[in-house]
Amino acid sequence: MALNSKVPHGPLKDKWTDYKNQINLVNPANKRHIDVIVVGTGLAGGSAAATLAELGYNVKSFAYQDSPRRAHSIAAQGGINAAKKLPGRWGFYLQIIL
Repeated sequence: MALNSKVPHGPLKDKWTDYKNQINLVNPANKRHIDVIVVGTGLAGGSAAATLAELGYNVKSFAYQDSPRRAHSIAAQGGINAAKKLPGRWGFYLQIIL
């Protein structure tokens, strides 16, 4: 069995453009037949999984940590709290715990 990476032919700078121009679109009725694997359940992975699920795809999420809350996205809570203007340090802890 040969490994086929399906990398488009041509110069590197044109490969993505060529691929986008040749790929078939997904009919909305067929989205439920497509499985999408999302690796990581941090801010980006969780957001991608939720968005794809809302669009109708079958989403499978995998996390390296024992729970999605143990991802490194916990470190982003300080910036999120600053943006939300939560009350000081306790707002930070409440966001992590709740």
